[in-house]
This record gives sequence, structure tokens and C-alpha cells, in this order.
Amino acid sequence: MTQKESKNLLKEEDYVNKFLQGKCEEVMSRLPSESMDLVVTSPPYNLRNSTGNGMKDGRGGKWSNAALLKGYAEAEYKDNLPHEEYVEWQRNCISEMMRLLKPNGALFYNHKWRVQAGLLQDRADIVSGFPVRQIIIWRRKGGINFNKGYFLPTYEVIYMIAKKEFVLAKGSNSYGDIWEFSQETKNDHPAPFPVALIERIISSTNAEIILDPFMGSGTTALAATKLGRKFVGIELSKNYIEAAEKRLNHPNIDQKDQKDTMKKNKELFD
Repeated sequence: MTQKESKNLLKEEDYVNKFLQGKCEEVMSRLPSESMDLVVTSPPYNLRNSTGNGMKDGRGGKWSNAALLKGYAEAEYKDNLPHEEYVEWQRNCISEMMRLLKPNGALFYNHKWRVQAGLLQDRADIVSGFPVRQIIIWRRKGGINFNKGYFLPTYEVIYMIAKKEFVLAKGSNSYGDIWEFSQETKNDHPAPFPVALIERIISSTNAEIILDPFMGSGTTALAATKLGRKFVGIELSKNYIEAAEKRLNHPNIDQKDQKDTMKKNKELFD
């Protein structure tokens, strides 16, 4: 690292327990190497380049008013890259995450397999070459499938990409590798993590500083704070950062009545 590059790095007090706005790869480049104990994240899935009956370009159909389509537009991210560009972007992001991890750190990288042009797209092209130690199945409840060519997908995957010295917290190795958590319904973000899922990940490690470079509405920050850990959140959308700060300052907001949010969710498919 050159002296000039070193001067451009953020100091710990500028990023720990902070939400940093910007493109994740650009913000991560300003963080010191081996400064994070754990990375927990779920990137945009590039859903708008779907060849099936998923989200399209907004001209109509089942998903024409979907919150995912609106949400990523607000974030100035269209979620519609050519596949090769998307894979290259995600691999570059993972490389930066691995640079930031300490020698005993790990990345829990959530993604979703899908059928594309009639064939399974399992995301192997994204994680190939990285030290994937295990694949955890996150079994979700519910879901909807507009395609008659395959069964309703009911799970997502979490790649545990671990450095050599990474070990789980005492007793955590008794968990199986299939985790069942309901999808989050009390959050205006279009694709939020369930808080309980992130708490499972963080509490299963000895991590003190947890990075989420696709922070969204702040679920990783909320879970880390509840567990007495520190967080670093990177997010492109100012609106999502404001939502994350609100959740962090008012943690009981997640316990309020679900009726309004459930009504909003139902309207997505009307």
C-alpha cells in the first residue's frame, strides 16, 4: 500500500457503528485490510434480467408494481446487468470483502438459485475459487411461483466463505446446515433479512466487528447491536440509510402490529 493510499483510508472511528453511503466497492476500498471479523450480506440478485415470469422492466405483468422494482430504482440501482457483468461485479465485491476480513474471519454470503432460460443458475460462477467451506440452506416459508415449468422455490443459500483460521463460537457447531426462518414481513425494504437469521449467524461466531456492504434497511446492524457487537454498514440508497437509522434508534419498531405491512404486501399482487 502506498503512502497516498494509506492517507485515503478511513479511521476506525469514521466507520465503526456507522452507515456509509456509496457504492459498496468504492467504500470498501477506503477501509483498512483485515479490519473486519465477519461479513454478513445479501446483494441484489439481478432479478430484472430474468427470462422467466419474474420481474420485468416495468411495462406490466404480475410484478409491474412490485416493491423490489421500485426499491432498487430508488437506490439508483436497476438490478438488470448482463449476467457476465453481474458475476464480475459480485466477484470483485467478494474479493474486497475477503481483503477486509481478519485471518480468522468469514463471509456469510446469501444468494438465491433460480431457473434462467430453462436451466438452473446456481451462482457457482460467482463463488468459484473462493474458500467456500459450507453451504447453508435458508428454508423460507411461503412464496409464489408464476412459472409452470418448475416447482415453487422455497429456499435460498448462504455460502460460508471462510479464512483458514475461522472457527465457530463454542457450541454453535451443533446447528444443522438447514435453517428455517420466515421471511420478514415488518419491513418496508423490498427484500429484508429476517432479524432472527442474522442473529443466528452473528451469535454463532466470536466476531466483534461485522460488515454488511449491502446494508439495506439495517437488519445486520440491528442484530449486531442487539448482541452487543459493532457494525459497519454500506448502502447506496439514502432512503434505506434513513430507515436503518430509524430502526436502530427505535428497535421496538419491529414489534409493532403487522397488519399495515401485510396489507401492503398483498397489494403487490393485486
